[in-house]
Order: sequence, then C-alpha cells, then structure tokens
Amino acid sequence: MLDVGVKAPSFTLPDGDGTKISLDNFRGKKVVLWFFPKANTPG
Repeated sequence: MLDVGVKAPSFTLPDGDGTKISLDNFRGKKVVLWFFPKANTPG
C-alpha cells in the first residue's frame, strides 16, 4: 500500500474498451487512482 503523497509506480492496464492506458500518459497532471475489489457477484 502506498502512503499519501507517494508517487505511484508506472503501470499499464486495459480500459473498459480494451485500449491500453499507461499512467505515464498523465505525467505532469493530477490523477486520482481508484482501485476496488471485485464485487461478490458472478462474472
């Protein structure tokens, strides 16, 4: 877990359409990262 104010490591993940998005694309901009566990639902 990162502490408040610590820079997140660079990573690349697919968006909802499958397009790869890299955190590096937002360098110099303010970004909110929101991660949540998968809901207890099928799929």
